[in-house]
Amino acid sequence: MGFNCGIVGLPNVGKSTLFNALTQTIAAQAANFPFCTIEPNTGRVAVPDKRLDKLVEMVNPKNIVPTQLEFVDIAGLVKGASKGEGLGNQFLANIRETDAVIHVLRCFENDNITHVEGSVDPVRDAEIVKMELMIADLESLQKRIEQLRKKATAGDKDAAVNVRVMEPIIAALQKGKPASTAAPDKADKEAYKCYKMLQLLTSKPVLYVCNVDEDSAATGNKFSEAVAEMAKQEGAQSVIISAEIESEVAQLESEAEKKDFLEALGLEETGLSKIIHAGYDLLGLQTYFTAGPKEVRAWTFVKGMKAPQCAGIIHSDFERGFIRAETISYDDYVKFGGEQGCRDAGKIRSEGKEYQVQDGDLMNFLFNV
Repeated sequence: MGFNCGIVGLPNVGKSTLFNALTQTIAAQAANFPFCTIEPNTGRVAVPDKRLDKLVEMVNPKNIVPTQLEFVDIAGLVKGASKGEGLGNQFLANIRETDAVIHVLRCFENDNITHVEGSVDPVRDAEIVKMELMIADLESLQKRIEQLRKKATAGDKDAAVNVRVMEPIIAALQKGKPASTAAPDKADKEAYKCYKMLQLLTSKPVLYVCNVDEDSAATGNKFSEAVAEMAKQEGAQSVIISAEIESEVAQLESEAEKKDFLEALGLEETGLSKIIHAGYDLLGLQTYFTAGPKEVRAWTFVKGMKAPQCAGIIHSDFERGFIRAETISYDDYVKFGGEQGCRDAGKIRSEGKEYQVQDGDLMNFLFNV
């Protein structure tokens, strides 16, 4: 299980440069003019995980499979997108299909790169995008709710649930607040399922990415500080990266070269790592492992998933015929030198259907179909 993040923002903020760097491809054309990205470009990247590296070192398997993250580079949005301006309709359709939004904001000054709004103001830029998304959501709901109200009055139970979910969201959008602020409680499973099926643009979790100049990559600047304050007020997250630095790092061949390059700039990790870590936290994702001489593999799951659900990520038969899971914590696996050492030390646990898998667990699922 991976997840899909749409990279969005105004034109010329560095979206395609970031996408190219993150996926280490040149699939998206990064150019100094609006709408150079006409079709959404999709790229998958391996998720870096030092725990996986350690397991590989210990097991020396024939095959290594990291978990993956998918990025979608979406055409730049402009003011009026909800009315079809620019490539607005296409933008809105593409973003609706993603799990989360990586909102790239220009936090650097450069007279050679045109800003579509004429000046650098990332908070203003963020508001433009948010407003367009809220307008699109509001119009989408308003078109549907009257018909649903009629059905609900006539006794249609599904319509009644839809109306119950949609009315507070419409009220929030009319006040300039995103749909996520009026989401039903997850405990109300019927309503929450309806909410997710609406696929509202402003219901998606957002990560603000501050694209700064190279000199500000380690410390940030006044623009990124303003974004951090905005994100804090929204209960969102923000990270600082330099798309240009990411571009340079992507061209280096060895990990040692990359490490030296980053250290020279006062950076501990790449922007990719920052985005992945923040993205995992944003969506409540964690990782479990399977390890053996044939393969060491990382699997992404949603925090709170129970053992049968995690088994189902590998294959539906594993979930359907689940018996139990032989489980070792990552720390124990390393401490006692692998599976046999853990077995000798009594550190292999037999977990049943109600066990909530923990981040870093090494799992061996027993099943019978």
